[in-house]
Amino acid sequence: MRRLLICSALVIFTAGGFAWQSSQAQEAKSTYDLLNLFGDVFERVRADYVEEVADEKLIESAINGMLTSLDPHSSYLSDKSFKEMQVQTRGEFGGLGIEVTMENGLVKVVSPIDDTPAFEAGVKAGDFISQIDGEAVMGLTLGDAVEKMRGKPGTDIKITVLREGVTEPMEITITRDIIKIRSVRSRSEKDVAYLRITSFSENTYDSLRRELEKQRKDIGGELKGIVLDLRNNPGGLLDQAIAVSDAFLEQGEIVSTRERDPINTKRYTAQAGDIADGMPIVVLINQGSASASEIVAGALKDHKRAVILGTKSFGKGSVQTVIPLKNAGAMRLTTARYYTPSGVSIQAKGIEPDILVEPAKVELIDTADSRSEASLRGHLTNDQEEEKLSEERKAELSAENDYQLSRAIDLIRALSIYDNVVAQKAS
Repeated sequence: MRRLLICSALVIFTAGGFAWQSSQAQEAKSTYDLLNLFGDVFERVRADYVEEVADEKLIESAINGMLTSLDPHSSYLSDKSFKEMQVQTRGEFGGLGIEVTMENGLVKVVSPIDDTPAFEAGVKAGDFISQIDGEAVMGLTLGDAVEKMRGKPGTDIKITVLREGVTEPMEITITRDIIKIRSVRSRSEKDVAYLRITSFSENTYDSLRRELEKQRKDIGGELKGIVLDLRNNPGGLLDQAIAVSDAFLEQGEIVSTRERDPINTKRYTAQAGDIADGMPIVVLINQGSASASEIVAGALKDHKRAVILGTKSFGKGSVQTVIPLKNAGAMRLTTARYYTPSGVSIQAKGIEPDILVEPAKVELIDTADSRSEASLRGHLTNDQEEEKLSEERKAELSAENDYQLSRAIDLIRALSIYDNVVAQKAS
């Protein structure tokens, strides 16, 4: 009986082994069949296409087609494109100055970069580019479209733009230029430090520290808080986004990245030290805030270190790894999703602001006909100089053309007053 059971077990195990091997062999056969199918198509194109096409172009197009079919952010980079991308992350490159993606067959503008030809020409986040120099974008890959928009500095390019709320297509002529990105800019808004991050390149964190120190010296002891402007920031380097978030956090998780295999989950945590010394922070975001800028906004929001103000962000919650290839070029492959400290993925959802403030234009109401002391005949004149009052008014309205920024500055001042009241009660 025991021999019979052992034999039965061996038969079952062997049968199971054969079934597993058979399944594996069948899967391998299916893959080889598909590769043979690709080879057949490749040979037929080489032999019968109406025009002769270089083998290199066919193979590169096939690789790019495979990658771009996965998601809008995976693609093949030729040797030239790979070198240009490396230059771009260092903060200087040639082109129009826009971050783009592909959506519904058209090139979608994620955001224009500050002080670039596209920005100056009026290109806006959310615009769709349907034609480039009269040629339809539909049918082109993102790489092809980007290649057509690049060119020699000083040359003109005409793009046709579709914009929400505008019924007719818009034709915009832009003069190409060398794009030099100054990733962090700053200025004082009286008692508030305004810091704008346009992108996350290699020196963003160092520039942020320098600009904040500059504003501390300029404003002095009157400094009440910081406005961190991430609007129209298309993202950039993950390590710089982590460093910027860490700059304002004392502890806790900043972001986690999760690959297909859970064992490869990575968590990035903050080190002690807040360069703002606990001062109130308001972060400005909009639909052009993507990727790395969403990491910063999400981390500061989840840790309640900052108030997020503006409109919902772009919603790019994926991580791309650039993998150099053996012979030439590289592949940009989506390898992970990233999650905010609370474990929320913002992929295709975006960061929701704590305070929703739509962009608006502040206009003065004509009050010329309204009555005041000044309208009365024989009124006493004011003994103060008109010029002095004018300068004070200018200082108050330095952000008058930016409604979202005005609300952020008001909020900083309110938070500063609240913090002072709490501190006085505690003492």
